[in-house]
Amino acid sequence: MVITGASSGIGLATARSAAAHGARIVLAARNGDALTEIQEEIRGRGGEAIHVVADVGRREAVQAIADAAIERYGRIDTWVNDAGLSIFGRLEEVSDEDHDRLFQTNFWGVVYGSLVAVPHLKRSGGVLINLGSVASDIAFPLQGMYCASKHAIKGFTDALRIELDEEGADVAVTLIKPAAIDTPFPQHARNYTDHEPKLPPPVYDPQEVALAILSASEHPQRDIYVGGAGRLMSAFQAVAPRTFDRIGRTMVGQQMRDEPPRHRSGALHEAGDDGEVRGDHPGYVQRRSFYTRAALHPAATGLLMTAGVAAAAALMRGGARR
Repeated sequence: MVITGASSGIGLATARSAAAHGARIVLAARNGDALTEIQEEIRGRGGEAIHVVADVGRREAVQAIADAAIERYGRIDTWVNDAGLSIFGRLEEVSDEDHDRLFQTNFWGVVYGSLVAVPHLKRSGGVLINLGSVASDIAFPLQGMYCASKHAIKGFTDALRIELDEEGADVAVTLIKPAAIDTPFPQHARNYTDHEPKLPPPVYDPQEVALAILSASEHPQRDIYVGGAGRLMSAFQAVAPRTFDRIGRTMVGQQMRDEPPRHRSGALHEAGDDGEVRGDHPGYVQRRSFYTRAALHPAATGLLMTAGVAAAAALMRGGARR
């Protein structure tokens, strides 16, 4: 299993869980020191891992990840494109350089990872797992270009899936769509605001995303939402987009702590402080998503989707009456 963005957050949680279940891991990220520590930690627990220092925004660096995996293990069964960053700031205020860098990592990192991985996955009958977001379906203020990159990832992933299916390739493609997750994501983001950033509630534990990724590696699904709130917001936006836009205005305040910024630059242009799975979200963190755990069982998914759309419609009707 190849995992990009493996030095912190969701990628690190996934690497540890996959290694504990017997997978041989190829860790990839920009922070070589953090990757070395994680590699030794996994080996110390009886697992198997190697690491490759790579900036996924460069295709040749992504190719080097695949080459290292094949040289060491002879095959790639699962490739997880997890690396990603954000910017907190109004779209008009963010520099072109920062916007370009975000898209290079978030979008082109997934494109390069997918296109490098697919030839190997065709041979192994493997699984490609791309990390989108609930922001693949909806948009919210202060992270506009992040939302745009996640929309682009969804479009690319869906088109690639169709092309592989038409070709008859034995490759499963899954898009994971997490809601807000308690990782160091806000601290790694470039920050243009006058406040320390945070994620809007509800916020979920990163282990729930790792669970979804591991499930998809063995029992692929087309899309997996992590967090019932994310699924509900997606359904709500689909049936009442203008109402959702008005509600979305409240997310400006929900993404700011009442404290000054700590590190404005974040990890957008260079590796940051890595090695941690969880962040320091100041509010309540939901340790489990019962929606996601039920949705990982295909028989339950249809019922959950119906319930989500019905709930969104009920919210819309209530908002209209008010």
